[in-house]
Amino acid sequence: MLFRSYRKENFQPECNPSFQSLHCIAHLDQDIIDVLPYLNSVIDGFEYFKDPPAVTFKIQGKIITVHPSEIAVNALRDEEESDKILAWLKREINDAWKKRGEITPGKEGAPKPWVLEILKLLHKTNCRKYGKPTCMVFATLVAQEAKGPGGCPTLDDKKRETLSEYMDQFQFDA
Repeated sequence: MLFRSYRKENFQPECNPSFQSLHCIAHLDQDIIDVLPYLNSVIDGFEYFKDPPAVTFKIQGKIITVHPSEIAVNALRDEEESDKILAWLKREINDAWKKRGEITPGKEGAPKPWVLEILKLLHKTNCRKYGKPTCMVFATLVAQEAKGPGGCPTLDDKKRETLSEYMDQFQFDA
């Protein structure tokens, strides 16, 4: 067993104390650097960082980042949810380590949408009808999954469908 124990710290984000969600950092009592490429392959990491090594997952509206000596999780409802996620991750990490001989390690993140490809599908009129000053801002928000492809009120059905199809290839949220 690679991942055995940790010390958990739950807190509300200091940048906006009115947020209802919690963040969690689990400080690991052992270094798990060697499992990161295997974990990235097993869970389909959203982002893989090589220096310093870490892997990020986007799962059920949460961003989970696994570092060699800590795990960070955002947007938690409560402490019970952080316990469940950490228990799940512990199982996943230890299972990936146990089966590492059967897993091809991965040091690449998932493909990401290109802002300019999204912008090509928009009318580029900077109409401000969705509350932002430019179509580039809207395209960036869509690429970051902060806005849905249907959020542009001036897109016709065909372009909206094309944009949705483009974005569907990047959906890895479990």
